[in-house]
Amino acid sequence: MDHGHAHDHSGHGHSHGAGDKTRVLVAACLTGGFMVAEAIGGLATGSLALLADAGHMLSDTVALVLAWYAFHLAGRAATTRLTYGFDRVKTLVAYTNGLTIFAIGIWIVYEAWHRMAEPSPILGGPMLVIGVLGLLVNVAAFFVLHGGDRENLNMRGAILHVIGDLLGSVAAIAAAGIILLTGWYPIDPILSALVALLLFRSAWSLVRESGHMLLEGAPSGLDRDDIARDIEANVKGVLGIHHMHVWSLDGTRNMATLHACLREGINAHAAICDIKLRMAKVHHIDHVTVEPEFGHCADRPAGVHLH
Repeated sequence: MDHGHAHDHSGHGHSHGAGDKTRVLVAACLTGGFMVAEAIGGLATGSLALLADAGHMLSDTVALVLAWYAFHLAGRAATTRLTYGFDRVKTLVAYTNGLTIFAIGIWIVYEAWHRMAEPSPILGGPMLVIGVLGLLVNVAAFFVLHGGDRENLNMRGAILHVIGDLLGSVAAIAAAGIILLTGWYPIDPILSALVALLLFRSAWSLVRESGHMLLEGAPSGLDRDDIARDIEANVKGVLGIHHMHVWSLDGTRNMATLHACLREGINAHAAICDIKLRMAKVHHIDHVTVEPEFGHCADRPAGVHLH
């Protein structure tokens, strides 16, 4: 029996992770630094759009710091209790980030509803200046993160937070411009609510995908049954594949376990090597555990034969 785990996670992957870790930290510093200024500006001008964006930036700063810490933990070696290491922390943080965005969006909609009922005066000029500065900071943070690994859920969650901030800044600028031109204060809560609705859609996508991963669901684009049929058809000596499981730790590290029923007389080691090679080359799954079998499955009574 060969448990042959592919432990060679390439240097490219490690360097990519280190780069992502640095990008997230820079974005956290940019976001946190401007969040304080925007909160003060929102209170001074009376703008819900600025306060909503400042609140979002506060949560984003925390989320980005958590994302940075997740990348930091992922670099640690596996332990006797955490045998796969800490990569799954990134997925957990992505899931938490999605839920946080939902909570912020609900708060923004709630505040917008009250502001619509009782509009209050807003200082359009200072609001416009702060909105423009916030937009510049968010664009800078977005480009810092955009160069990272966008297949990684943790990085996608960080980018999503920054996009939410960017939209908030655009809404604040638009609201300030309309207020300066027309004096119509309700535009501030209206645009804030629209930004919240856009965030809901993106947050749902992140929560759904990271939740699926936490439930050990098969990664997108990988069909377990198709993979099993491919191995049966293309690996010499394999009669059947069963008890197959496919999952991912963080959206990039895909893994699989399977039982392979082999033809009598076939070299089990050679068959296992061929299975692992095809899984890596064709299906991009580098970490595979294969249990070879002849005649019957070890998980079934000896008298029950495989076909």
